[in-house]
Amino acid sequence: CAILVIIYSVDPPTGKYDGKDGDRFDGIRAGSCFLAGAILSALAGWAGMSVATDANVRTTQAADKQGLSVALRVAFTGGAVMGFTVVGLGLLGVSLFFYLMTINRDTVTLDDGWTNTGTLVAAVDSLASFGFGASSIALFARVAGGIYTKAADVGADLVGKVEMDIPEDDPRNPAVIADNVGDNVGDVAGMGADLFESFVGSIIAAATLADGDAVKIALPFWIAGAGIVASVFGFFAVGTKDGASQRQLLFALHKGVILSSIFVLGFSAIIVSQLFGHDDKEGWKLFACIAIGLLAGILIGQATEYYTSYSFWPVQSITQAGITGPATVIIQGLGIGMVSCVGPVLIIVATILGCNALSGQYGISMAAVGMLSTLGVTLATDAYGPIADNAGGIAEMAQLEERVRDTTDALDALGNTTAATGKGFAIGSAVLTSLSLLAAFKDKAGLTIVDIGDPVVLSGALFGAMLPFLFAALTMLSVQKAAGAIIIEVRRQFAQIEGLREGTAEADSDKCVAISTQSSVEEMILPGVYAVLSPLITGLLIGPKCLTGMLGGSIASGMMLAIMMANAGGAWDNSKKYIEIEGACGGKGTITHKACVVGDTVGDPFKDTSGPALNILIKLMSMISLTIAPIIRGWEDWQYWYWGLLPIGLCFIATVLVWHFYWKNTQDITAPIDDDVVKAPAGTEGEKLLGAAPAPDTVKVVDAPEEPDDDAVVEAADDAPEAEVLDAADVKGDVETGAVAVKEE
Repeated sequence: CAILVIIYSVDPPTGKYDGKDGDRFDGIRAGSCFLAGAILSALAGWAGMSVATDANVRTTQAADKQGLSVALRVAFTGGAVMGFTVVGLGLLGVSLFFYLMTINRDTVTLDDGWTNTGTLVAAVDSLASFGFGASSIALFARVAGGIYTKAADVGADLVGKVEMDIPEDDPRNPAVIADNVGDNVGDVAGMGADLFESFVGSIIAAATLADGDAVKIALPFWIAGAGIVASVFGFFAVGTKDGASQRQLLFALHKGVILSSIFVLGFSAIIVSQLFGHDDKEGWKLFACIAIGLLAGILIGQATEYYTSYSFWPVQSITQAGITGPATVIIQGLGIGMVSCVGPVLIIVATILGCNALSGQYGISMAAVGMLSTLGVTLATDAYGPIADNAGGIAEMAQLEERVRDTTDALDALGNTTAATGKGFAIGSAVLTSLSLLAAFKDKAGLTIVDIGDPVVLSGALFGAMLPFLFAALTMLSVQKAAGAIIIEVRRQFAQIEGLREGTAEADSDKCVAISTQSSVEEMILPGVYAVLSPLITGLLIGPKCLTGMLGGSIASGMMLAIMMANAGGAWDNSKKYIEIEGACGGKGTITHKACVVGDTVGDPFKDTSGPALNILIKLMSMISLTIAPIIRGWEDWQYWYWGLLPIGLCFIATVLVWHFYWKNTQDITAPIDDDVVKAPAGTEGEKLLGAAPAPDTVKVVDAPEEPDDDAVVEAADDAPEAEVLDAADVKGDVETGAVAVKEE
């Protein structure tokens, strides 16, 4: 914020287009817009998390006392608070600050009441900083939240479900609370901040591309407002009956989105006719762009649902692949994720081409506004997912009857699909919004034609195409690192807390929450630094043409990678649910189930950390580029290259510091917990090391059979001799007890 104030005060953009002196108050305007965008985005996330926390418990209570239909309604209502808070605060903030940015401009007022073109252009330019502020909070909420939730989730699953063989969300697992908290942090606040950024970004992009036309500037504001009213009607259409199947539950949520879209079309027709006149062809072309955007959003959701719901072949094929082990589950899931890119890409391409033919770049931006107009109810269906997930966790921790868990599992499986559908919608809207912001950047930077064959532009495109892979890699590595710390802590507690495994002692959940919190903040620094500084390095060092190529390359590769990761992760997750809920391939506890659990664990950071974070990357870089566009307007390639050395230096310093403080000293997750004897799980006699860590010399496995065969599994017996625990390198024969190899003494 301080940097924006200084830069825009020293070199104000107002007046640059017509040769006048700049307005020195532009710095204060930019700073205030940045703060407002950041505060409102954070406020929306906080409100959504607060209500979701209450809705978790109420959904569990409804599932216990009133059944599936009421539980669905309660969970969806909790999600709707997040949806309507995002769109309400977003439209309020961007409308209010657009008005405030027109005050005290050195302009005149026209006879029809509209302020003149220069005032409108300058006011819209200041709104770019509002979007920048929203993007900054979205980066924190999505990336840090994603690392938080998946570090706890992966750690809880690997030790609890795989090593200890205890149920999901079992209160004995120290990481369960952190996992449930993470669902609210990453999936409620993170998704809300993500779509808040898209929502306000689409309005800002459309207003920027209006080039001072008062009617075109007003149109996206009116459409967004009409969408909120339409979403209220859609909210009341959601409902189902007890005993509904997954298809019926999905249709119950679809009713709300479809009804909202119909109302938006009706409201849009009225708005266009009033703003442009009944016979204005341009207005009806824009109406067609809005309709195309709405349809594209629905179709992307349907395509995503097909690849992530276990009602259809793609997810079922992953479950079938689990018969031959975890490796084939991973292979099949990756293949499904890759092929799932085809549908959304074709839909987005058709949307871009159709809207461009109708009304050019402004038409594309209005398609993005149209797609996001029903965000109130669309985000409600997405935020519903983590509420249903946590309701199941509460049912397990409260040890409620199995029928309650069956109800919450059905809602959770639906939530997995709606979450994947929401991610697909978020990706599609992010791409359209980013393309609109890219077009606005070109306009503000004074670029007319950008030749992809130009080596400078192509170099920028290649650099931009690499950035989503770097960003995704850093977030994946961060999840692995943070999950490793969680795993060590969970193993330590099971090993050292007497009675924890038996359920007579209480887990220390606070330590896992502290580990997830610290790791998420530390690990988001480097991805955040690269996301913010990359457009500054490219634009200041080389110039606006190279920056245009960088944005285009990052949008193209970011979309593919985000769709693949989100859909593959969702498909892996529901392949496990297909076994647990429908009893496919023998049901829970089978080899196939364990193979799909591995796939689900791999898919967690795919769908909830790295994939969704790419939306933030492409929008944040586009918004930063639009913010600095007036500064680099008219620059030739390498003209002021020395200014680019400053962000390069900051990037280098940040990398060195993060490596020194957070990455250099990694924890060894294969190290033994301690040299003490570790108690065996409940129901067995003797002592053994929990987990896969190599056992120290002082640990003994006792109660082995007197004469075990080479292929025998050592079980507890009262009168058996001792057997020595060996490292994996010392294994002789095929004698095993759990994951620890032994040989007869």
